[in-house]
Amino acid sequence: MIDLHLVGIGTGNPDHLTRAAIKALNRADLILLPRKGADKADLADLRREICAEVLEHPGRIVEFDLPRRAGDQPYLGAVADWHDAIAHCWRRAIEAHLPQGGSVALMVWGDPSLYDSSLRIAERLGAAGLPIRTHVVPGITSLQVLTAAHAIPLNRLAAPVTITTGRRLRDEGWPEGAQTLAVMLDAGGAFDVLDPDGVFIWWGAYVGMSEQVLIAGPLADVAHDILDRRATLRAAHGWIMDIYILQRLD
Repeated sequence: MIDLHLVGIGTGNPDHLTRAAIKALNRADLILLPRKGADKADLADLRREICAEVLEHPGRIVEFDLPRRAGDQPYLGAVADWHDAIAHCWRRAIEAHLPQGGSVALMVWGDPSLYDSSLRIAERLGAAGLPIRTHVVPGITSLQVLTAAHAIPLNRLAAPVTITTGRRLRDEGWPEGAQTLAVMLDAGGAFDVLDPDGVFIWWGAYVGMSEQVLIAGPLADVAHDILDRRATLRAAHGWIMDIYILQRLD
């Protein structure tokens, strides 16, 4: 039997790890650490730094190369194929390094339940016949770190919040009836499709990290600043993770 622990690690800041996350990592017989290529080497480095800081008995870490998602196929089909490929990598590493079973930990950015596919990939392992029990250690999400960095509440008083993706915002526009939007996984500037009049934005890149950059203001005033800063940061680091909240102020 394999006990798979999906451990939320927040935005990569070791100070954001919970005590439960640290315990799960230390109890694991094996920690799998994905590499996402040279252009995102910083992400693997952050995971290594976390291991170096919190593990009491280092040496049970196995790194593997994460497959890339095909960019020339319909999105949902490409994602499904990508998840199949990742599940195959997980299974190959687990069977090679824990042939008799045991506890495996995977560090997940943010929290495994919010716009992350680790749980869906874990389901594929069970469906393929690997005897597995999945456990989740919740983590601090980039959304929480963003609101903390700007020192704002997520919602207006007694009002709902809609969490969506940049892809859906670009394709469908502002969701009907929504007042506050939290937008994740934006490939860049999906807010450009909106009428900016009366909309306020709180934006952050690399939230919670030493590279953190924040911009806030009326969308009509700061949209171009955000796009320019985003392009500069991406060029400097080779990758970018950003998130933002939009709110109608009328």
